[in-house]
Parts: sequence; C-alpha cells; structure tokens
Amino acid sequence: MIDLSEILNQTIEIAKKAGEFIRKEAKTFDRSKIESKGLNDLVSYVDKEAEKIIVNRLKEILPEADFIAEEGTAVQSGKEYTWIIDPLDGTTNFIHGIPIFAVSIGLKHKEELVLGVIYEVNFDECFYASKGKGAYLNGEKIQVSKAKSLSESLIVTGFPYSAFDKIDDYLNILRSLMETCHGLRRLGSAATDLCYVACGRSDGFFEYDLKPYDVAAGVVILREAGGKVTDFDGGKDFLFGKTILASNSHIHQEFLGEVQKIW
Repeated sequence: MIDLSEILNQTIEIAKKAGEFIRKEAKTFDRSKIESKGLNDLVSYVDKEAEKIIVNRLKEILPEADFIAEEGTAVQSGKEYTWIIDPLDGTTNFIHGIPIFAVSIGLKHKEELVLGVIYEVNFDECFYASKGKGAYLNGEKIQVSKAKSLSESLIVTGFPYSAFDKIDDYLNILRSLMETCHGLRRLGSAATDLCYVACGRSDGFFEYDLKPYDVAAGVVILREAGGKVTDFDGGKDFLFGKTILASNSHIHQEFLGEVQKIW
C-alpha cells in the first residue's frame, strides 16, 4: 500500500512546479499560438508543456499508475491507481489574461478518489487533501461554510462552451437560482470553483458537460472539507457522467431540488 501522505507532499511540489512555469509564460504569452481542439475548446503550448512536467514527475513517484489527462496523456491499462490531471484548468482565462486558472491533479484508487491537489497560480494558493486527513489551503485547515439555506448562499457555476443542447434548461436554472440564492458567480475554472466551496468562499457549485480532469481533485478537497457532491440525479456519477452539484452539505438537498425542478 502506498504512503498517501508522502505522495501528497510530492504532488504538491509538482503542482507548484507546473504553476511556476505557467506563471512565467503568462507574462509573455502570444495569443497567436493558440490552437483549437473543437468549438471554443482552446489549448496552447503552455497547457501541453505543463502536462509534460506533471506527468514525467508523477511517473517517478508512482510508476504503478495509469493516467487520464486533458492534453492527450492517456495510459489506461487496468492498474489500481489512476492520475487524473488538468495541467491548466481555465485555459480561456489564461489566454485572455484573466487571473483565475489552476493546476489540478487527482488520484483515484480503483473506483475511489483518494487525493487531490489544486494550485491556483495567480494567488499562489495551494489547496490539497487526501482521504481521511482533512483539507488544507497553504498549510491551514479549511472547512465549508455554515450557510443553512440557498437564500444565504453564494453559488458558483460555469457556462457550457460547446454542448448547447441543454442551454434552455441551464438558463432556466440560473433564472430560478437568481430568485432564490444570495448571488451567482462564474469564475472560469471548475477546479477553483470546487476549492472555493471547500474553503467557504462560496456555498455551492454546479455545472454540466465537465470532464473527469475538471473535477477529480476538487471532489477530494471538497469532501475532506466537509462538503457533499453528487450528480444532478443525486447519485454518484459525477466523475464521468458530465453533471456535478457540490455544496457545503447543509444546502445540498434544497440546491439539488432547485436544479431537478428544471433539468
């Protein structure tokens, strides 16, 4: 059995190393070097190089692991452990110089997420957690908020950039929440969104059409901070099922109910 605590410490250093590279490149980034993977799905050499930095180092500390990563590193041979990586979550923000983007590294053991590290580059904030050990931000333990109802809650979300088949339902949910909650925010990085719920800056997060690497690390951090996460059906298929609803746990049923009225 691996030592999760030691793996966590090394993963934090790897995330920060990738973050240093991203921060350096952000100062001189040339938008002419943007590539498109699909409709509004952008990538740059920064994403790709950051992924190489992360993957090469993770292979050293845990050779017995598979990989799922946004920019093409995919090794799935049935091993017990799988790294789930987004080297630059919030690429569109990065490209436009908007200061919310992060490195996200999660680890899954069989079917269970057991470790998460998210390094928000601009504010030098490293969120991290491993199973059963609590969640932390730059060495300080974090907890979800104590908001008891949607009426006193700030909700964060993301906007779909290519999957528009559910856009009317989504907009109706936004309209309903505008009338129900304290406020809505769209930051542009799902990994950061989950961390902000985990540390109590916001109270809930929901989004659809996300990928495993968008949410894996954040789910571990949120749960260890006392939060709850489900899919839009209230089930557990949030990693691969493309819908996620996360909260401080106190508001979860009310929040889920608002979404289910429409979705």
